[in-house]
Amino acid sequence: NLADLNNDEDQSYKKIKLCIEEIQGRNCLTDFHGMELTRDKQCALIRKGQTLIEAHADAKTTDGFVVRLFVISFTKRRADQVKSN
Repeated sequence: NLADLNNDEDQSYKKIKLCIEEIQGRNCLTDFHGMELTRDKQCALIRKGQTLIEAHADAKTTDGFVVRLFVISFTKRRADQVKSN
């Protein structure tokens, strides 16, 4: 997780995936392969009376890499809302 890489326990809910591309002696050259949130952090973000919106898109960078982006969003509960979901 990101907390192990940065020595910062506040970032322990972010899981980082790295792919080893090349080994040079005792050093490994890695590529970033993804990041995701832990399940307990995702559950803590979702609240009753909100709607979860998920989307994804593929974007091509200027150097030719294709990046797939996943977005999670939540709606706010309206002040005049009477019925709960």
